[in-house]
Amino acid sequence: MRKLLRYMAPYRWQIAMAPLFMIIEVALDLIQPRFMARIIDDGVGKGDLRLIGVTCLLMLGTSALAVIGGAGCTYFSSLAGQNFGAELRQALFRKVMSLSFAETDRFSTASLITRLTQDVGQVQHTLVMCLRMLVRQPMMCLGGIVMALLIDMRLAGILLLLVPPILFMSLLTFRYSQPMFTLIQEKIDRLNAALQENLAGIRVVKAFGRSDYEKRRFERENRGLANQHLRTARFMSGMMPLIMLIMNMGILAVLYVGGWTVRNGELTVGEVMAMVNYITQILFSFMFAAFVLTDFSRAKASADRITAVMDTEPSVVDPEDARPVAVAETRERHAATVEFREVSFRYPGAAGAPVLQGVNFSIRPGERVAVLGATGSGKSTLVHLLPRFYDATGGAVFVDGCDVRDYRLSDLRDKMSMVLQESVLFSGTVTENIRWGKSTASQEEIEEAARVAQAHDFVMSFKDGYETLVGQRGVTLSGGQKQRLAIARALLKKPSLLILDDSMSAIDSETERRLQASLKEACANMSILQIAQRISSVSNADRIVVLQDGVIVGQGHHAELLRSCRVYQEIVESQTGEDVSTRSEKGGLRHD
Repeated sequence: MRKLLRYMAPYRWQIAMAPLFMIIEVALDLIQPRFMARIIDDGVGKGDLRLIGVTCLLMLGTSALAVIGGAGCTYFSSLAGQNFGAELRQALFRKVMSLSFAETDRFSTASLITRLTQDVGQVQHTLVMCLRMLVRQPMMCLGGIVMALLIDMRLAGILLLLVPPILFMSLLTFRYSQPMFTLIQEKIDRLNAALQENLAGIRVVKAFGRSDYEKRRFERENRGLANQHLRTARFMSGMMPLIMLIMNMGILAVLYVGGWTVRNGELTVGEVMAMVNYITQILFSFMFAAFVLTDFSRAKASADRITAVMDTEPSVVDPEDARPVAVAETRERHAATVEFREVSFRYPGAAGAPVLQGVNFSIRPGERVAVLGATGSGKSTLVHLLPRFYDATGGAVFVDGCDVRDYRLSDLRDKMSMVLQESVLFSGTVTENIRWGKSTASQEEIEEAARVAQAHDFVMSFKDGYETLVGQRGVTLSGGQKQRLAIARALLKKPSLLILDDSMSAIDSETERRLQASLKEACANMSILQIAQRISSVSNADRIVVLQDGVIVGQGHHAELLRSCRVYQEIVESQTGEDVSTRSEKGGLRHD
């Protein structure tokens, strides 16, 4: 919790103003019982109506000033709380964005969303409560004790007997409620995960007729969260009545002893009533402090979850002696050289064989190299090492003759554009989605990139053309249309290295043929690394690298691999239905 206090620093004056206004409210509230005693003893007892009227006006005036003090405290505490929450949420988001894939894999998307919303909100709410209740209640308690001692030491002594058990119950509540609130937040994570997966995959759910199953799954998570809330509520509901019982017993004791003192003429009725009010204020201060401790307990659980993310150090960071990038490189792109030297990789905490083992190959400037292999052979993992989504656990990856770990991340990633397996689009227009590749691009540049990606014609078929709104994640577009827009976005950047990670899988053969031809013409100053499943997508590449279980089993162009690589032959046979090995021996197999 202490680690989050630094995000309050910019709002120190707001945090300071809240207690100042609360002091005004508490001081005026503490005067009220004395006014009441004066009305009873000197006004009612002596029949002095004028005194009663004046004292009532004083009570109204001080009450009005107390309201102003309370309102000021509420305003400044809310202002500090909202600003603190915004600052903390922004810092947490920046932290998440700075983490590499190795770290974000540890936290689920649903859990990160919960931490950014509910957990931050809980800490923010508790700050506001602390600025009000944890300022008001101790001041009210101490002020009440002083006022009670000024009236009668014996009655105030009753209070000293009540404080220890109330403090014990409050601390017990705090001690045992914190793990319960941690479980609540974890169950919220699971509920959000179920909700997110179902909303994202609702088409799959309906296509497979699994709505009933998913309803039961959601009900199970929802009921688990409700049951945990109920268990926590049962614990809290048992503790709070005990605290109330102790308070009521104290008030009865004060009334009983006070009655004897009035009968003996040691105190007046008004003083006993004032004492009852002070005792009530003091005991209610303890009770509210218990409520605040409960909120603090829940905030502690949320703060621990936030701190777990904030304390996570990214494994992929800029080197202290980062390789400088020449100004000429940033102004005028040149095709990049890429080299994998004895590269191995294993995911953090994963068992079994490495995903990649001893990978060696290179890409010359302007060369188009394709990587082919079965699902799970390590193709996507290979390309994730280039922009340093992960770092190789063995060997090294070089771009333009320099180890990628020696670049600043921004400089390294500025050299390349990447089209991922899943074409992610954002809510907005077609133009806005393509312009993600280059924020300063003109409309002419956007349309040119779309033409190369074979997207211009279908975009212009829309009523609003490039101003057409695409739904969240591109839901209003087909898979092939989304892939072509994602390729246009990557091309707009004019990178030195273009990485296509199975990004034409949803495009029909004829459109893909035109796209491959336009890429060859438009990407003369780019090196291309293409991941693919289909032979038709890679047969015209300058070189093909065949992966199997993370190991390179063949390299060369299409005709060479047909003669020399059995794995490549099997892939071709599975897609064409022809006996490639026999035909290649008789003179080769033609692939257009």
